Amino acid sequence: MCPVEKIASCEIAFVPIGTEDYIPHIDKVLEIIKSYNLEYQVGIMSTTIRGDKDKIHKLILDIYNTMDGECKFTMDIKLSNLCGCV
Repeated sequence: MCPVEKIASCEIAFVPIGTEDYIPHIDKVLEIIKSYNLEYQVGIMSTTIRGDKDKIHKLILDIYNTMDGECKFTMDIKLSNLCGCV
């Protein structure tokens, strides 16, 4: 069981807009996520991440700043102070 008070969970859905060649953008976001050494699970429509809340906040900002120069996008983010482990 994880220490609930120290773990946050986050769901990110990154959607490139205005491009038919969206796979490289998605791959780049996944590489950014992998570089943070957080627990993550890639789903069909979003990626769930668990870990230190400050590290997750930094990750979100890193994705935004990196991809802002790459493409137009929307990024839906859900944050929870429950880690989702029981």
